[in-house]
Amino acid sequence: MSGLFRIAVGAASKSYDVLVGEGALEAGAAELARLCPQGRALIVADRAALSSHRARLESVLQGAGLAPDIIALDGGEGVKSWEALRELVEALLDRQVTRGESLIAFGGGTVGDLAGFAASVMKRGCGFIQMPTTLLAQVDSSVGGKTGINTGHGKNLVGSFYQPDLVIADTGFLQSLDRRELAAGYAEIVKAGLIADIALFERLEAGDGDPLDLAALAPLIADAVRFKARIVAEDERESGRRALLNLGHTFAHAFEAEAPKAALIHGEAVACGLVLALTYSARKGFCPPEAAKRAASVLQRAGLPVSARTLPGGPYEAGALAGRMSQDKKNAGKGVTLVLASGIGGAFVSPGHDPAAIEAFLQGEL
Repeated sequence: MSGLFRIAVGAASKSYDVLVGEGALEAGAAELARLCPQGRALIVADRAALSSHRARLESVLQGAGLAPDIIALDGGEGVKSWEALRELVEALLDRQVTRGESLIAFGGGTVGDLAGFAASVMKRGCGFIQMPTTLLAQVDSSVGGKTGINTGHGKNLVGSFYQPDLVIADTGFLQSLDRRELAAGYAEIVKAGLIADIALFERLEAGDGDPLDLAALAPLIADAVRFKARIVAEDERESGRRALLNLGHTFAHAFEAEAPKAALIHGEAVACGLVLALTYSARKGFCPPEAAKRAASVLQRAGLPVSARTLPGGPYEAGALAGRMSQDKKNAGKGVTLVLASGIGGAFVSPGHDPAAIEAFLQGEL
């Protein structure tokens, strides 16, 4: 099983493994059988992912002695709602799910977030397995235990910390993605380097081939997962160091909240948010200006937008964006809490920023 990586995540509440690479699904079959002791594989699946991978998924599960029981959903941010949560919980109760069984999330990050939240509340907690099928979910949302839904007030404002029992990040699933979706996940790999992994960033920067070449992605995914695993082990519930993973995200979530439905995807917003965070850091005197230029260059090579002026879903209004950032769940006390940087690999949490100053900054970037 060449090119298969196993990364251990040692969170305070639970330790588990992440399998990364081509053939990870087959390599993890025995573990799936152990985590589904009643012989039933309860799967919450993105319909789009199922359309490409259902035959392989069912074949592997049946080969492991498991009977697939699939609840199919439409992915996307719209599925992270109170109504979708209620429907999923009722569907699971109709199937008489027990606490000893595991719920498998098969799809992108939105399906994983919803299924994980459902698993955390189902009879006060049943088993949970992440099987991410997008690059964005493989490098970010499937690892670390954040689950949740959106409300009218913003993204991910209701949820729980609930670690999975296993993550299977099979890169074979990525073959069905278009370049836009692949690029969205690549932004999170770049983010890991910008936060605190200079060696990873410099490898990305030095690359001279297609950054989205699937053959080269598995070790990068593994590197990003190792980085996140270290952060989660230090700070599972985001009371300290884990907040660094939000580099660029306060800007990104504001763009996502303001964009028309389906116009903008998360990784695109993150790419722009990363450059804005580094640019703002430079304006505040924390960071050399060339850091933002270096980040923008790496992101642009993957086809990602790095300017708010060209971000899908625009034009955006500075006052509305600043207003969204003022309501961000990471804020504590007065002002806006941002994750800024002293340079490549030097992210830090910086509270107390004046929303009016942020609005003025954004006005110049729009």
